[in-house]
Amino acid sequence: MNRKQLTTLLVLVVVLGGAGLLLRNRQSASWTEKNPAVGKKLLGDFPVNDVAQIVVRKGTNVLVLAKKEDLWRVQERKDYPANYPEISDFLLKVRELKVVQSEQVGPSQLPRLSLANDSSTNAPLVVEFKDASGKNLRQLFLGKQHLKKSNQPSPMGMGEGGENQGWPDGRYVKTGADSDSVALISDPLTSIEPRPEQWLSKDFFKVEKLRGVEVTHLEATNSWKATRETEAGDWKLADVKSGEQFDTGKASGLSSALNAPSFTDVVIDPQPQVLGLDKPTQVVLETFDHFVYQLKVGVKTNDNYPLTITVSADLPKQRVAGKDEKPEDKAKLDKEFADNQKKLQEKLAQEKSLASWTYLVSSWTLDAITKPRHQLMAEKKEEPKADDKALEPPAALTPLPGNP
Repeated sequence: MNRKQLTTLLVLVVVLGGAGLLLRNRQSASWTEKNPAVGKKLLGDFPVNDVAQIVVRKGTNVLVLAKKEDLWRVQERKDYPANYPEISDFLLKVRELKVVQSEQVGPSQLPRLSLANDSSTNAPLVVEFKDASGKNLRQLFLGKQHLKKSNQPSPMGMGEGGENQGWPDGRYVKTGADSDSVALISDPLTSIEPRPEQWLSKDFFKVEKLRGVEVTHLEATNSWKATRETEAGDWKLADVKSGEQFDTGKASGLSSALNAPSFTDVVIDPQPQVLGLDKPTQVVLETFDHFVYQLKVGVKTNDNYPLTITVSADLPKQRVAGKDEKPEDKAKLDKEFADNQKKLQEKLAQEKSLASWTYLVSSWTLDAITKPRHQLMAEKKEEPKADDKALEPPAALTPLPGNP
């Protein structure tokens, strides 16, 4: 190919590309003219700061998140504090939602998009935003998710008709029960569900700098107490009995057993006799920061233990100066002490508030701290039995000198 032919080919590519781009822009403009809502905010001027209640409903399942005394709470969990960052992120996301596509859809087509306003399985997920007086500010109906299909084989298998299902990249929605306008948004909003446990604040207690553990089981032989003298020191078992050999390796996990616990849910109607909290396993934890945690653990059900917690602390009012402390270091050390005490006071206030509820905590969170006494002991080596010794082959005889 000579230079003239190459130049002609390049000009042709530019012309065809420009024509294609012009056609695409015209089609886009035509679509926008036919659908003036495209590109605009789904909920218009959404007064996000006025929202004081969010109701999420799917069939008979209802979730109510309400702001009470400037604190968001989960109504279905006895007004337990809600996860404010998650609520805030959701409100801000909804405020910025924009219409990607908009069409007028007849009533017969709504079930196909899971937007039928009835009690069928095709009913939408309804989200209502209300102000402090209960006035409905906005209403959002979330229907079927829009799936982006992929030509690549899916490790999850094929969908109906042998095609890849793809992944959700949007959702069909309506902004009013009587509206016949269905919009498509570019966010599937997969995390919005009427599940109260999902919206609970998971700020829990945190045992730091553990100094001592005392576990009292209903069966006295399973009870035990262990302490250590320093934060880096080895654990020592109190009241070691004859024949016991404490395994410090098995006890090493105590140091971090509850330094970042969590819970799965809050019990709505805690009945001690039903949960086993009338005769619980009791755990007392003492820290080097003078915190005392008293836990009552009930009977395990579905890999969860019911748990109640009481927290107290006898925090020192003044710092004890060091023996060789220099005067010029006093101001710095006093400030560090005051700052640390402030943090501990805030921690105490937050953790003391946990005493009002009963929690469901996973077994893997509590098993390490509630294990029975024998699981802290070294495994005993079995002595060979007399019968086993009799089966051993006899030692080879050493021949006498001069004998072959």
